Amino acid sequence: MTTALIIGLSVVIVAMDGEKPCVLVIRRDKGLSALPFGTFDPGRHRTFELALHGWVREQTGFDLGYVEQLYTFGDRDRETPEATLADAPANARVVSVGYIGLTPDQTRLPERLKASWRGWYAHFPWEDHRGGRPAIIDDTIVPRLQTWAAGHETRQSRVNLAFGLDGQEWADSRVLERYELLYEAGLVTECARDAGLPLPDVRLGEPMASDHRRILATAMGRLRGKIRYRPVIFELMPERFTLSALQSACEGILGQRLHKQNFRRALDRTGLVEGTGEMMDRTGGRPAELYRFCREKLRRSAALGIATPAIRRDG
Repeated sequence: MTTALIIGLSVVIVAMDGEKPCVLVIRRDKGLSALPFGTFDPGRHRTFELALHGWVREQTGFDLGYVEQLYTFGDRDRETPEATLADAPANARVVSVGYIGLTPDQTRLPERLKASWRGWYAHFPWEDHRGGRPAIIDDTIVPRLQTWAAGHETRQSRVNLAFGLDGQEWADSRVLERYELLYEAGLVTECARDAGLPLPDVRLGEPMASDHRRILATAMGRLRGKIRYRPVIFELMPERFTLSALQSACEGILGQRLHKQNFRRALDRTGLVEGTGEMMDRTGGRPAELYRFCREKLRRSAALGIATPAIRRDG
């Protein structure tokens, strides 16, 4: 029997809601959140990007701005979520091409469409360390992973590295590694769903349709790493912003609190922002100066990203 090959396109569109990073989702059958997605038709679409822009506009009413390709998911015989499409033939193999898009505001979405902005930590509650290490890690996740890894040195090493155990530091960019570990251990809903098994006894974050939580994990890790070497964080900021708002956006993406003075000193050395002389009144505090991103700097040199000096926590 010939296997049909279908190319599915998905995109993680990120915006900030104050300190909360959000992604644009649509609703699938059974109420599951899904990324905007669709198939690539070589007879109708000249490029992947044109097809992607069309699908997003049709499903959400949103016009993509900044967008880049994330990864191509086409693995076989590997313990990771499989991409699926509702209208795909039973014997089809779906190759999922993921993208990430950034926008400075949460555009109002047409009410007729089942699209909305959703905080990404609803899907990954163990990734937000702004209030300290989330209790779900040591109370729920680690005991189950320890049971799964018992007697397997390689598994235990992976658990330690991914979740910051046994002297290992938490690495905020390992989002995909942590999710795939939970999937392999059978601790997330998608694993049970894909294998036709009973659901886990606990719900670790909100599941998503198809392999979309895996794609979102990839986007989170990519963005967390990239803001440190390219100034992409400014794609999420309005034209004028305070330095406090910029720091809050970085903290929201990283899931970490940053050292205010060190953050501002490092930012000043890059020359990426300049004051506008305009002031913004703040409730209960002194007016704050508004700044702008020196986008022209990108044309003159390879601009640096944003230094992210985290606040060190004891214990």
